[in-house]
Amino acid sequence: MAEDIEEIRRQKLAELRNRAETGGAEEAAPESPSEPIHVNGDAELSETVAEYDLVLADFYADWCGPCQMLEPIVETIAADTGATVAKIDIDANQQLAAEYGVRGVPTLVLFADGQPAERLVGMQDEAQLRSVIETHA
Repeated sequence: MAEDIEEIRRQKLAELRNRAETGGAEEAAPESPSEPIHVNGDAELSETVAEYDLVLADFYADWCGPCQMLEPIVETIAADTGATVAKIDIDANQQLAAEYGVRGVPTLVLFADGQPAERLVGMQDEAQLRSVIETHA
């Protein structure tokens, strides 16, 4: 997982350097990844939230049936919207889950401009997620 994040960072750095070399002088927020990124720990979540304007944090567990049903939906959200999807395994990140008051899974927290803006608990349909994201885009 850490290697995946490092690869994404390398790709983003290469994109930024390319923009600078080709004269892209405007300061734009980095484009959100088209796939969910796995986050481990508070530092990685804070870094992700600071880097992207809109982050949908998906607190999930491998053993959770609704979480497994939600997986293709959050993958579509990552691919088709401007939101970055951060996947957080609550079993591996119990302290982080507790910090965000996760008492049931799946729990989705939408961060807008670095701050938690929305919280959704339980299975969500794609239209509901898109609506919430568009409200804060």
